[in-house]
Amino acid sequence: MSRLAELEARRRALLRRCEEQRVDLSQRAAHLHPLFGLLGRPTADAGRGGGHPLAWLTAVAGLLLLGRFGSASRAIRLARSAVSLAARTAFVLRTFGKLRGALSRTRTQ
Repeated sequence: MSRLAELEARRRALLRRCEEQRVDLSQRAAHLHPLFGLLGRPTADAGRGGGHPLAWLTAVAGLLLLGRFGSASRAIRLARSAVSLAARTAFVLRTFGKLRGALSRTRTQ
């Protein structure tokens, strides 16, 4: 058997083991909390996103945003303003740091 064939066989075995472990973990999580069984059960069609918990969270967040467009737009504007303010503050602090460094170098000379 060639090296490539061996590696492919090993890859398939590892993927099969990972899938078994995912199923085992989801069953254990379902025993801990019943909601995990509904949201996070890994299936063969998980690539479509139907069973993924982030897909469900995104859908719920979308419904909340659609239901309260005014408050959602205010929250988005507030977040945008906060990011802008943080970027400007970082720029000013960086500029002051450079000026202070330049002034301390001229004093030592």
